[in-house]
Amino acid sequence: MPYKPGLHVIGEINTLSTHLLIDVHSIRLFLDERIIHYDLHKLADHYHSFGEQSGFTGMVCLTESHISIHTWPEHGYLTLDVYLSNYEQVNDGKARGIFEDCLAYFESSSHSKTELKR
Repeated sequence: MPYKPGLHVIGEINTLSTHLLIDVHSIRLFLDERIIHYDLHKLADHYHSFGEQSGFTGMVCLTESHISIHTWPEHGYLTLDVYLSNYEQVNDGKARGIFEDCLAYFESSSHSKTELKR
């Protein structure tokens, strides 16, 4: 079997809690807490808000790879991308856990998810 370096979880989330889709500060704190909880290693992050009542985009670079998020509060919609490498240990459960934790955080009303073994 060929080497598969990690699990890439890509999803779309719908929510009625659109206030969460404009709150850059809270998602940064939430993701930082999840990174500590799952014993991951943050290298850097960058978040950009598109205005006071607008969405945001965020990227967290990890030694294990990355987490990215893009929100559209006017549509109650966001995309989430979690990719974790399995270089030193199998992190598949952690990638799935972060995705599930984000479903709860954003109070998901519906979602779709694709898992890619890379």
